[in-house]
Amino acid sequence: MTTEGDLAGRDEPSRGELELKGQIRTASNAAFFGTIGDVPVIYKPISGERPLWDFPDGNLAHREAAAYLVSQSIGWNIVPRTWLHDGPLGTGSVQLWQEYDGGQDAVDLVPTDSVPGEGWRHVFDGIDEEDHPVSLVHEDSPELRRMAVFDIVVNNADRKGGHILPMPGGHRHGIDHGLTFHAEYKLRTVLWGWRGDELSVAERQGVEKVVADIQGELGAALEPLLTGREIAALETRCERLLARGRFPAPRGEMPAVPWPLF
Repeated sequence: MTTEGDLAGRDEPSRGELELKGQIRTASNAAFFGTIGDVPVIYKPISGERPLWDFPDGNLAHREAAAYLVSQSIGWNIVPRTWLHDGPLGTGSVQLWQEYDGGQDAVDLVPTDSVPGEGWRHVFDGIDEEDHPVSLVHEDSPELRRMAVFDIVVNNADRKGGHILPMPGGHRHGIDHGLTFHAEYKLRTVLWGWRGDELSVAERQGVEKVVADIQGELGAALEPLLTGREIAALETRCERLLARGRFPAPRGEMPAVPWPLF
C-alpha cells in the first residue's frame, strides 16, 4: 500500500521493491535500513511495532506518514519524505535516509557550571549517574524553533535529542514521529527552551497554513491515517496556539520530557 495523496515528494520512489540491507538494533520498534532501487530508506513495518499503553496498536507507521504531511503543509521541511509502503515484513512506514552531520549537537547535557550563553537555551537542571549537577540545553536557532512549533502542532510525545538530525549547512530534520497526533495532550520534548516566548510572524503563518490546509488537501490526505477525533484535535491545537501566540510551558502530571533524553 502506498499513499499518493500527499502534498509533495511525488518524484521520490514511492513505488518499487524494497530490499532490506540490515536492522537498526537501537530502535525501540523494528526498524531496517534498505533501498528502493538505489535510494536508501528506513523501513518500519507495522508487524514490528510493540504495543503501547497510551497509543493504539498497529498505527505508528500511519502517524509517521501523517507527520510528514503536516511538515509539508507547515512548509519547513522538518520531516524527511515519508510514506506507507509494502515491504518484506508487510506494510510499514518508509522514510528517505538522511546523511546528517555527526559533528554537530543541537541538544546537549553539560555541567551546570558550564551552561553556554548566547546561542543556547537552558531547559532544566538535574543530577547525572555520578551525582554531578548537569543541565539540559539546546541551540537557539530558527530551525530548531520551527521544530518546537511543529511538535506542539502534532502533539509529539517523544522528541528526544537523538530524534533531531543536524544537517550540513544548519538545517535540522526531525525523525521518529510514531508517537504523535494523540487526541489527548501528550507533549514530551527536550525543546522547552522557548517556553513563554512569542511566536514569530513566520511561525504563526506556518500554523495558519496548517489550519487552512486541514479544510482541503491536507485533511483529505490525513483521513486514511488518523481518526476523525485526532484530525479535529490537530486543528484545535493549531487554533489554541495561534490564540495564545506563545510557546507553551509544561502542564499536567505527565513527564514533560521523554526518557531517555537522547
